[in-house]
Amino acid sequence: MMNLRNLLYIALLFFSASSFSQENTILDIRIRGVKETKISFIKNIIESKKGSVLDSSVLKKDIVLLKRLPAISHAHYTVILSQENLYNIDIDAEENFTIVPDISFWTTTNQQFAYKIGVYDYNLLGRNIAFGGFYQNNGFDSYGINFRAPYLFSNKWGLALNHQNWKSEEPLYFIDKSANYLYNNVSFEILGLHQFNIKSEINFGINLFREKYQYLSGDTAQEIPQFLDVDKKLLKVVYKYDNLNYYYQYISGFKSIFYGQYVTSNNSFQDNFLIAWNDFFYYKRIGERGNWANRLRIGLASNEDSPFAPFALDNNVNLRGVGILVDRGTGSIVWNTEYRHTFYDKSWFTIQGNAFVDTGTWRNPGGDLGDFIDGNNIRVYSGVGLRFINKKIFNAVFRIDYGLGLTKNSSKGLVFGVGQYF
Repeated sequence: MMNLRNLLYIALLFFSASSFSQENTILDIRIRGVKETKISFIKNIIESKKGSVLDSSVLKKDIVLLKRLPAISHAHYTVILSQENLYNIDIDAEENFTIVPDISFWTTTNQQFAYKIGVYDYNLLGRNIAFGGFYQNNGFDSYGINFRAPYLFSNKWGLALNHQNWKSEEPLYFIDKSANYLYNNVSFEILGLHQFNIKSEINFGINLFREKYQYLSGDTAQEIPQFLDVDKKLLKVVYKYDNLNYYYQYISGFKSIFYGQYVTSNNSFQDNFLIAWNDFFYYKRIGERGNWANRLRIGLASNEDSPFAPFALDNNVNLRGVGILVDRGTGSIVWNTEYRHTFYDKSWFTIQGNAFVDTGTWRNPGGDLGDFIDGNNIRVYSGVGLRFINKKIFNAVFRIDYGLGLTKNSSKGLVFGVGQYF
């Protein structure tokens, strides 16, 4: 006669076998609604696979991943029972148009008319490969070519290649004086791209570049060279944690991006230096049509007393209304916050309004951490803006903001751009 232990053991085996045999399984995954994006590419990058266990949490992650692709504006899934314990998964996606022109016009600091024209395909070959380039004329000729394929080698590994020849007239600040220089940067960059999981990824590589500074006008100083021609090497690492969820123009969640760079050069005027900063993003849906958006940037660099400090105070980077390259520093703390509200929303077109506050403070070149709380270095700008959004074209957001300085000796002005400010 079997003892009680053997009976319990047999019962446990029977229960385990029965549970396993009744496990829900994916019979097939069908992708609908895409024309340009390769179905084989989508099936390769999602975690849910034909023949795997049906898991709703994994399916939700796959949908989040798809909505982050430039080619997909929205996606959802449906689970359909085929036969006992076997299910079909239908993923319905709405595609973006991903061949996007890059056109902008502005005036430079010396009131010269400037323009930039380019085109980028963000879904080349239907495999989420971004490729394109631009030409810019701001009194000087510049161009750039960019290639980025995050899934080139597998669903975890990719590659980015970038080349740029950039020229611009830039002010340099020293001893309460300033001078205008022609800045020229010719660079070649290669980056490895690796995704740990749906939330975390790292980019790392090297940038070889040549920098030239040539004096044009303004004040001079004996210790500041009027011409500089330097070959440099930049080692780069970027780590991103992304827990954002997208619903068309609305965003919710948290994202953090860390940038670290080590720059070496072969000249005595500029030492090797480190620069690192972190961008923290937080978004929250407010009701049906509102979105609260925040970006906090904290950065520090090697604290050299040099007019070539790496952190810039600029309209298009951190404070709307402050002007174009009005100052530089070796440290930066900037908080941008805005409320976005959708006034008009149809199937393909949206108009948003926004009210914002941009606050920033800088460490002067060669200064100390006390500079961050020095009233002369703190800038606060506030204003309103509009967003015109085409929901069927990737990143097709035309923005216009008017910023007004709230701190002493502040400026004001309009800022135009493509894409959300952050």
